Amino acid sequence: MFDDTLLAEIRARFAHVDTCPLTGPRVFFENAGGALTLKSVVDSSALYAAIPDNQGRDNPASRALVEVIDRARQDVRLFFNATGGAVIVGESGTELLFRLVRDACTGAAPGGIVLGSTVEHPASRGACTRWADETGREYVQVPHDDATGQVTADAYAAHVTPETRVATILHTSPVTGMANDLDAIAAAIRGKAPDAFIIVDGIQHASHGRIDLSGADVDGYVISPYKVFSRHGYGIAWASDRLTALRHDTLPDGPAQNWEQGTRDTGAYATFSDVVAYLDWLGGRVGDAGDVRARIEAAGAAIAEHESALTQAMMNGTDNLPGLRALPGVGIVGGADNPAREGLVCFWLDHVESAHIVEALNEAGIRTHIRRADHYSGTILKPLGRADCVRVSLCHYNSLAEVRAFLDAMRGIAAR
Repeated sequence: MFDDTLLAEIRARFAHVDTCPLTGPRVFFENAGGALTLKSVVDSSALYAAIPDNQGRDNPASRALVEVIDRARQDVRLFFNATGGAVIVGESGTELLFRLVRDACTGAAPGGIVLGSTVEHPASRGACTRWADETGREYVQVPHDDATGQVTADAYAAHVTPETRVATILHTSPVTGMANDLDAIAAAIRGKAPDAFIIVDGIQHASHGRIDLSGADVDGYVISPYKVFSRHGYGIAWASDRLTALRHDTLPDGPAQNWEQGTRDTGAYATFSDVVAYLDWLGGRVGDAGDVRARIEAAGAAIAEHESALTQAMMNGTDNLPGLRALPGVGIVGGADNPAREGLVCFWLDHVESAHIVEALNEAGIRTHIRRADHYSGTILKPLGRADCVRVSLCHYNSLAEVRAFLDAMRGIAAR
């Protein structure tokens, strides 16, 4: 866990870390809905929004904007540890998942199946449902394990066939909170369908660190920067050379490898460079690694360690405060002891409605969120016989003191 000095430095780099601009002091445990924003991102957004020049003109300001974009593309590659292929900035993570799945389905060899899993977010499930139907293919969903909240490589291996044309993988679930073994699942797919296009939803995983596409044989990886310390209004994807070579929407007679349409927001690129610069700084504070990528990896490892300590305290208790697992009538999605958990706990109490828990926590100044058995979370909650649950999602800038405040409030709520 970060010491008090470093945690204070970390928290100082984020906007509204302990105070809502509308309601005052609060604990922010709604990070899966959108992480806190770096102050540098706020500054860059204002700076680039005010520049009137566009890219591609013969003037110094325009050339400077192009340099910002080129640098950001390299920063994205460092963040993903990806070589080759294309870096794409789009409308949102969801929009990019739909685009990559669409191009894979329309460009793959005829016939076969599209493969996904029941743990996936509707962004990838919806894209696969639509484009499997449009291209006359069956959409097959690999069942996840209700007990662990994960889908395994073995489960994929049991359903993948040589006729698998497109496959999707969820890196981390925003409902169960569990990470799936990306490298092993991709290897299981390649073992039977080496030519399949593999697209990954990394939206929930990104803020928790440790993305390394050098070890994952995939064709696309998508994130939503507002969930990884940046802002709303854009998504980022990496697409492999073979996926980029497929026919996709682009201007006639334009650059052959171009995915982006129209003039993009330079501020979007700049604000992701701010994210990478922050991780570079954090990696330098927690380790003595030499280059930027090594410092990003060091930051990811430290983030994972800090978040694990916080979720363990939340689950097991701290300072004479009982943990969630000790509360009467509690149920925990994925189980209380699950090493795959990444900074997120979904739970319910048999005797207190989830909506009331969220409301009572709000009154105590603690932000959480209700998840319902709808199109977002139904594939997770319905098999558990649950209509809803409470999601508590933290990040590396959260503190043990905030976990204590949450547990103290939950002790009172559970006793009602």
